[in-house]
Amino acid sequence: MQKPISLSCFLFFFFVYFIPRQSFSCPKDQREFLLECNTRSPSKEVTDLNLNGLVLSGSVCSTLLRPVLRVSSLMRLDVSSNFIQGEIPGDGFGNLTRLISLDMGGNSFNGTIRPELFSIKTLQHLDLSMNAIGGTLSCDIKELKNLEELFLDENLIGGEIPPEIGSLTELRKLSLKQNEFSGSIPLSISQLTKLETFNIQMNFMSFKIPDGIGSLVNLSTLSMSRNNFSGGIPSSIQNLTNLENNSGLSGEIPTWLFRLQKLRKLRLGGNKLQWNNNGSIFPQSKLTHLSLSSCGLEGKIPDWLKNQTDLSFLDLSLNRLEGSFPKWLADLKMGNIILSDNRLSGSLPPSLFQSLRLFVLALSRNNFSGHIPNTVGETSLMILKLSENNFSGSVPKSIANIYRLLWLDLSKNKLSGEFPRFSQDSLLALLDISSNEFSGDVAASFGLNTVSLTMSRNNFSGEFTKLSFLKHLDLHDNKIAGMFPSFISRLSQSLEVLSLRNNPLKGSITEDISTLTSLKVLDLFENSLDGTLPSNLGNLTGMVESPTSSSSIVSSFISEITDLSETESQDLEVIWKRVKQVISNRNFYLYTVLDLSKNKLRGEIPTSLGNLKSLKLLNLSHNDIYGSIPQSFGGLEKLEILDVSYNNLSGKIPQTLSRLSELDVLDLSNNNLSGRIPGSSQLDRLNDPNI
Repeated sequence: MQKPISLSCFLFFFFVYFIPRQSFSCPKDQREFLLECNTRSPSKEVTDLNLNGLVLSGSVCSTLLRPVLRVSSLMRLDVSSNFIQGEIPGDGFGNLTRLISLDMGGNSFNGTIRPELFSIKTLQHLDLSMNAIGGTLSCDIKELKNLEELFLDENLIGGEIPPEIGSLTELRKLSLKQNEFSGSIPLSISQLTKLETFNIQMNFMSFKIPDGIGSLVNLSTLSMSRNNFSGGIPSSIQNLTNLENNSGLSGEIPTWLFRLQKLRKLRLGGNKLQWNNNGSIFPQSKLTHLSLSSCGLEGKIPDWLKNQTDLSFLDLSLNRLEGSFPKWLADLKMGNIILSDNRLSGSLPPSLFQSLRLFVLALSRNNFSGHIPNTVGETSLMILKLSENNFSGSVPKSIANIYRLLWLDLSKNKLSGEFPRFSQDSLLALLDISSNEFSGDVAASFGLNTVSLTMSRNNFSGEFTKLSFLKHLDLHDNKIAGMFPSFISRLSQSLEVLSLRNNPLKGSITEDISTLTSLKVLDLFENSLDGTLPSNLGNLTGMVESPTSSSSIVSSFISEITDLSETESQDLEVIWKRVKQVISNRNFYLYTVLDLSKNKLRGEIPTSLGNLKSLKLLNLSHNDIYGSIPQSFGGLEKLEILDVSYNNLSGKIPQTLSRLSELDVLDLSNNNLSGRIPGSSQLDRLNDPNI
């Protein structure tokens, strides 16, 4: 057997010779050595190449892959998570005659799956997940006779699954998860008798599930959730005696599912399923995971679960369950309990929190009441969600003793008193305690790892401690009456969202504001700020650069370690087109907002504001600002809302506003402006009398 070349040697060789020199530099002697190590011995071949996650920001062109595709000795190639854009370069795949594994997930590929890729007859693992690929799955895939694993997860691949898929008789794993496949499951699927995993969840599949699914006798994982299937669950599934994980069927939930003795994971949530056998279940399986989310469950939590002593994950959310939280459920010592969006009531049993196995507890949007038990600090919880209930009283100080706690959501209850202080080494990353009756100094300590604090609609006062990694701070509708300049030094340079709306803050906005280079949302609406607008306000680079989607590291980690579908809940409320609007956490990157309205600001508008090219909303209304509207406002190319009403502005309306092709709301009223309103195809469509 030929000895594979050193991976690190080839990694550097690739980036030295094929990535543009301005992106990577290496001393001449090292470049010469790398070239030598690639060519000096023909018996040493590159067989494994892992380039995962080397490009951490920006993007690179897919054509850079062409040199890699010339390395005919490759057996495993991983270029995932590198922000690679463009079509998959198919012209080199013909060289990869020995390739077993190809991972191109987590990039920005588009176009179609190139047919050349499916000529790699040795391929066993293909991952094109998390891209933007479109088009239909090529029928050339049938040439992959020896394929054992096929992963096309989380792309935007469309069309129907071709019937030729049935010719891949060696397939062990087939995943077409989270794409845009439509139509029916092809009948030829029954020919894949060696298939162990079949995953087509999160597509647009429809029609009935074919009876032939029962021919897949080696199937252990069947995932079909979040589609549009009609009809019932085929009785032929009873033949799948090896089935361990079954999710995503439709119709009435049959009791024979629980007679599959090897069944360990049953996930039926997110479908059009109905449950009519709540009290007549005698499972022969020993389940470890059970999800019956959104399955029409009524009455009390099923007591046949008492005998499922191996159960570690339970999701009965989005049903109509009533009654109290049963003590026997607390005593099962499960890892994950998700009962959100039901009608459960009463207090929580203290024994629920006396388990070191409890990992995730999500009880949001029920009718629970009473105090949070003092035993809460005895758990090893990582996620605790009790929002939108009727809990009252103070939060036990022991909650700060939960060292592993990453995410705590107590929002929309009737909790009061001072919030407990967390130690500096706490792992708490996400906190939402909004819409309660907390009071006292907002300076309650949080760990250095805190990323998001949502504390709006309380009675907090005072200031807060410095948090180095904070990205999201929402304190709107409180009683914070300090001087605004003192806040700046306590804010992280990584801060993206700062909402202090509707507080009695005083003082002026100083030049220090420009240190918040990541800021995308600055909402200071309705305070008592005075002074002039700082001249460097246009240096907020987070509002200059085009917004890009970015997933939180914490969010990614939580979704990896739990089966909880929703990760972060810190939504943001802004005044958008004169009404309050809630921006979903996942869409923050689309909204760049600067709202300084309803203060006592004076002076002229800095021309530097015209630099904020990605700004969506600019509201300076209800102040004492004078002078003219800067000509530079024509550079606000993404602006949708511009409101400078109720000021003392004068002079002519700048004709540069005609460049604002996305402007949807323009309010210039109650000023001393003169001249005609600029004309453009966009502005001519506005019929707002406030112009």
